[in-house]
Amino acid sequence: MNLQFVDPDNYEQQLAAKETQFNHQFATFKLPPLESFPSPVINYRMRSEFRVWHEGDDLFYIMFDQATKAKIRVDQFPPASALINQLMPQLIAALKSNTILRYKLFQVDFISSLSGQIVISLLYHKPLDEQWVAQATQLKTSLSAHFDINVIGRAKKQKIVLDQDYVLEELEVDGEKLCYQQIENSFTQPNAQVAIKMLEWAIDCTRNSEGDLLELYCGNGNFSLALAKNFNKVLATEIAKPSVHSAQFNIAKNNIDNVTIIRMSAEEFTQAINGEREFNRLQGINLQDYQCNTIFVDPPRSGLDDETVKMVQKYDNILYISCNPDTLYNNLLVFNETHEIKRFALFDQFPYTHHSEAGVYLVRR
Repeated sequence: MNLQFVDPDNYEQQLAAKETQFNHQFATFKLPPLESFPSPVINYRMRSEFRVWHEGDDLFYIMFDQATKAKIRVDQFPPASALINQLMPQLIAALKSNTILRYKLFQVDFISSLSGQIVISLLYHKPLDEQWVAQATQLKTSLSAHFDINVIGRAKKQKIVLDQDYVLEELEVDGEKLCYQQIENSFTQPNAQVAIKMLEWAIDCTRNSEGDLLELYCGNGNFSLALAKNFNKVLATEIAKPSVHSAQFNIAKNNIDNVTIIRMSAEEFTQAINGEREFNRLQGINLQDYQCNTIFVDPPRSGLDDETVKMVQKYDNILYISCNPDTLYNNLLVFNETHEIKRFALFDQFPYTHHSEAGVYLVRR
């Protein structure tokens, strides 16, 4: 992100430009009115990463301009959560005065939460030894006077955790509180306030649904848990082990009993549901027990592959969250042959950038 473009006074104009672009890009289709969900104008990012620059005795955060690659000193970062901004100067001051903790330090990552927890990761070009652990423990103790904080040290083939590598986020969604374990270095929605709006929009789209829900790319169960109340059962797939473990943790934490997570890619699940391959990971799970009328997909930027598109097209109702309007457009060209777009949404997850998240709800014609 180029900091010169972070302009809260012009936020409405930049959002309006994204809305115009969305309506123009998808004008090929018969669309309902675009539902637009704005972001807070500052302090919206729950995660941030900064390089650390050493200049004599000085030590400070920097970012690189994406266009010119020039270094930009960052003492405060308006897009980041208020919690991250509160911690930034206290952390850099503590690191600056500690020879062991600052030596060969090249990056600091933050993950924060609306619930007040924060984790920092200190990344090094050196092995981390017992001296480092002792000093990092003192740092954590000192900062804990003002922050609910945990510390991670990372170096080549090393990860040292003091005392946990995640935050527990609590979100008020559709009148209920949901708790999510969000692990350092794993994917989570960066903009918590917009994430709540995405969850509530998905709940509203599928309210009064019948049967079960199939979800591909479920991550840590972010949507799975929120949508569970609208369906008899939810069967969700995810390939990344840390995300699967978090999803299982979150299911138990929220006392939800109708969600099952299986560790499979969307492509593998397509092969399984089509009877092309058998998987040991599906032992004890009878896919025929699920009456899934609705499928939910939140794919990576590459979108859905051709075989998965064909599989998704078999379902009566399709709920699609996209982080790439271009691949969404390509997938919709196929879905439009059999399904009608009933809901169309823009979620401004990334203000002041060209990136946007889209939501589409389709029903079989």
